Amino acid sequence: METFNVIPFPYNYGITNVPTFSPPFQPYNYTSLTNTSFTDFPTAAPPPPITTPTIITTSSWMDSRLWSRLPQPLVDRILAFLPVPDFFRARSVCKRWYGLLYSNSFLQLYLHVSPRQHWFIFFTHKTPNTTNIYRNNNLDDGEGEGEGEGGGIVSSSRAYLFDPYEVKWYTISFPIIPLGFSPATSSGGLVCWVSDEPGLKNLYLHNPVVGSVTQLPPTRRPRLFPSVGLSVTPSSVDLILAGDDMISPYAVKNLTAETFHIDSNGFYSVWDTTSPLPRLCSLESGQMVHSHGRSYCMNYSPFSVLAYDVSSNAWWKIQAPMRRFLRSPCLVESNGNIILVAAVEKSKLNVPRSLRMWILQGCGTQWAEIERMPQQLYAHFEQLEEGRGFHCVGSGHFIIIMIKALINKGLLFDIHTKRWIWMPSCPRNANLSGEINVNSDANFQGFAYQPTLAAPATALVHQLATSSLSAF
Repeated sequence: METFNVIPFPYNYGITNVPTFSPPFQPYNYTSLTNTSFTDFPTAAPPPPITTPTIITTSSWMDSRLWSRLPQPLVDRILAFLPVPDFFRARSVCKRWYGLLYSNSFLQLYLHVSPRQHWFIFFTHKTPNTTNIYRNNNLDDGEGEGEGEGGGIVSSSRAYLFDPYEVKWYTISFPIIPLGFSPATSSGGLVCWVSDEPGLKNLYLHNPVVGSVTQLPPTRRPRLFPSVGLSVTPSSVDLILAGDDMISPYAVKNLTAETFHIDSNGFYSVWDTTSPLPRLCSLESGQMVHSHGRSYCMNYSPFSVLAYDVSSNAWWKIQAPMRRFLRSPCLVESNGNIILVAAVEKSKLNVPRSLRMWILQGCGTQWAEIERMPQQLYAHFEQLEEGRGFHCVGSGHFIIIMIKALINKGLLFDIHTKRWIWMPSCPRNANLSGEINVNSDANFQGFAYQPTLAAPATALVHQLATSSLSAF
């Protein structure tokens, strides 16, 4: 582990190089799905109309002479509490408010007082043809030939933000991501983009809200479509790439994982830390989930969960519940907890098909069932899914279940209230639906996302790049 000069906190987080950006936040109000027949289950309803009491403008408490004299620090504090879409709307009020996005003092205030918002971000995603790759999956020589899977190509530089509290969609564009990169994971308001080409992986940390992009050093080992895990805090960045080691231009094995770490204490490791993967593992090509210094991902044949501890640099397997009867298992993180979501199909037993959720217990090896989708709702869900499979993503106390190749059909589950609702259609449903129908490999890829105006950890990466250049 190497060190460099300690960066004091809060950082002097300069964003002078960020281009002028005014995200086209376009709210799409929810409309009830009238074609659903599940009246017994709670469904999302339009928010009640906001009733504004009649106010006499001559009232002393609404006197503009009083409100115009509010101390500026108090006004800034109020603006820092605004949700991100409302903040960007407020920027149009005056020149000073417009420039707050580039004010270090305001961004430091924002980082300290702004409430965390657990949203979701979605991209249209196409899976490329990788049939020319021989996937060994660490089996003995001569076994396990099959098609490649995993990576993808983003069809456009546009994302769709979903606010689960207000049940609204927002559209945001960012035409600054280089071609040939796909979103792989997210954390701390940043989305990690990984290069699609086989070989050494190039990576970017991207804040879609403000349009900033930070390039990371390339990896040391050539890979195809590795599993990617990211953990970003205000004072550190941890990134892990695991599996799909390219042992030749036409063959891959799940052999190793490599990690990138940097923190405000002055320690960093640029892909120098590697670890062997468990024998005979078959990782899911895609994203990992992170909680309390550990990363988790699904393992197949048979189903289990792989866990990685960052501090000890060690991997181990966790047996999945009912592993012989699971279909489309997914791992999500919810308020620090690891939850396994999967359909259960026990055709030979007198147990109805269902979608269930298990939480990983504190011991780290045992699971406890916490929820089952109501049977009538699952019957309708299964009818729509038609065996395509589904994927899940968790953010805060919300979990979204999206049917593959059907971007307009998703369920939102609130763990606190135990409430299931059908999500409203995506704001670009017409164009995206046509795209999905044309390409059966296309999907709507979602990640947990916390919209933020500033991610100070990227300043660490910038200083690392600067110190590396100055060394030559």
